[in-house]
Amino acid sequence: MAPRRKCMVCGSQQWRKEPATGLVVCSEGHILQNYRNETNETQELGPHQLHRRTIKSGRKARERESKADPELYHGARARYLYLQCLQLLLRKQAAALIRAWQLPPEFEIICRDLWALHLNLLPFLPPPEPLLHQQAVNSHSPSKPEEIKKSARASTVTDDEKEEDLPENITPDSSGTDSSEEVDELQDDPEMDELLRILSESSSSEEENERSGQPRPKPEGGKRNVNMFVHNGPASNIALLMVACWMLRLPITYMDLVRLIEGYKLPYLEPLRHLPGSMARHLTKHTVQALSPPHAPRPQVLHGLSARLARKLRTVHKVRTPELNAAPMLWRVVRALGGTPVLYDLSKTVAHVLSLPLTLHHSLAPRLAHLEIDDPDSHKYDDVPPELALLATAIIVLKMAYGLDGKARVPKTAIDPACALPRMKEYLTLIQEMKEAHANSKKVLFSASSEMSALDLDDGMLAEYLDLCERALLGQELLRPDQRVLDEYFPLSPGRGELESCGETEEEWAEAGQRGLAAGVPVEGRAETHEPGQAYAIYRTRDVLGSLPDEYEMVIGHGAGWVGVEAEMVLSVVERYERRLSGWWERVRREEGTEVRRRVEKGAAA
Repeated sequence: MAPRRKCMVCGSQQWRKEPATGLVVCSEGHILQNYRNETNETQELGPHQLHRRTIKSGRKARERESKADPELYHGARARYLYLQCLQLLLRKQAAALIRAWQLPPEFEIICRDLWALHLNLLPFLPPPEPLLHQQAVNSHSPSKPEEIKKSARASTVTDDEKEEDLPENITPDSSGTDSSEEVDELQDDPEMDELLRILSESSSSEEENERSGQPRPKPEGGKRNVNMFVHNGPASNIALLMVACWMLRLPITYMDLVRLIEGYKLPYLEPLRHLPGSMARHLTKHTVQALSPPHAPRPQVLHGLSARLARKLRTVHKVRTPELNAAPMLWRVVRALGGTPVLYDLSKTVAHVLSLPLTLHHSLAPRLAHLEIDDPDSHKYDDVPPELALLATAIIVLKMAYGLDGKARVPKTAIDPACALPRMKEYLTLIQEMKEAHANSKKVLFSASSEMSALDLDDGMLAEYLDLCERALLGQELLRPDQRVLDEYFPLSPGRGELESCGETEEEWAEAGQRGLAAGVPVEGRAETHEPGQAYAIYRTRDVLGSLPDEYEMVIGHGAGWVGVEAEMVLSVVERYERRLSGWWERVRREEGTEVRRRVEKGAAA
């Protein structure tokens, strides 16, 4: 551009360059003298190129001061700390079960091994966070004086030492800088060449897709982000304890664990007081919320987690979970319904006909026999909790014996198994009394779903309620004899142990009430009454407008309360098993009819 000077002719200072001729003229059209514009066109550039030098400011940008609490862990460190907290809680939960049920010490070893396998089954493996954090601290911010001296000593290496470290065929003048050495190393590395080739191919394919306008394809195997709290939460610890109990073939139910949790005898609710202060102070509010469930888990949720863990152990690690210890479990179900050994024997027979799986997951059980081409490998509702399946089987036997539809079922022969069962009226009275006793027991009154008032409790129940409040509010660390707060500030006149031993458990009360029941008596010559098994009614669960008989609804409600599920769930399982049993009975009658016709035809031919 021409300098800002006056024109020699008119004195104007406004200049412009004509595009056609390239001359610089003023606003009046006078040409600027002694101005030359050269244009060089080169085909090949020489070894020297132009580099523009930029002078940067010496000031450093001020970093924004973070207001985050340095004591709180985030990211991988938070996940590692979360797993540490769960591991510590699992160890205390195993110790609590050993004390409560007098389990062998091997139970803790089984829980430890299952925990290691469970961590390996997570979708995101635990990171080696302590090692990575220590390496990052040592490499980026040396805090010790010895490390600072070492770094300063390493930075003051002389040029002679650098020349001695170079190979013989490379001189300092020929190599130049460290960047050339790095480039040579990268060129000689075959793995780096392969990686660069793959990256170049991927970049070229992306450019082709962008040019063609096609959408970019999604990477193979891409999955959505999975929350780490879903696959490994506090409920997963309870499921792991359940699998460990199956390993020892203990006949326990999910409600046994839930009752221990609601009684604050198993560490699950308010877990922060079970953690040391050195771990708790690094937890964020989200991690605390994930570690602190508001209530005890439901049996269906625990069964789903336990079944998933058992299936993963079998498919990935080839660890087989034993089958259910069915005999004592079925006896517990029968005693919960106020039954007798005859009901136990009949329920066992019906369970065998229904082909109930005795495993945590239905895929771990042997496949069903294929009598026909379209026979399935497994039945519907095979993935329900085992105690629920056995309860549905016992209810089917009770429906066969009593009907439970308002109409009496009277055996007409002495060989009928119903003669060994209690009479219907006495049995229903027993069920009603057991239901009321279960509703008034401390396990139900002190549960989270209870609406009881402390004013309605007697002295014995009030003392037990105060013990529960002491465990829930103060924790196990303050329950030592020298630090019992309630005994110190609110002493009671009778002994606490005497009040606790005065109550009777539900099973002991059921056995005491069962002794007074009389067996049924066969009645002959009454054609208007039905025999056990006749006029069997199957109630459809989806019938919203329908109603159940009072007897049947009472038995269903009592069984659902013992298992810990809704009454609709029990009705659905009972209906499915009844239809399966009905199909089996029709197939048996069809086979018997075919055999009879074959014999008749054979006799006629003879």
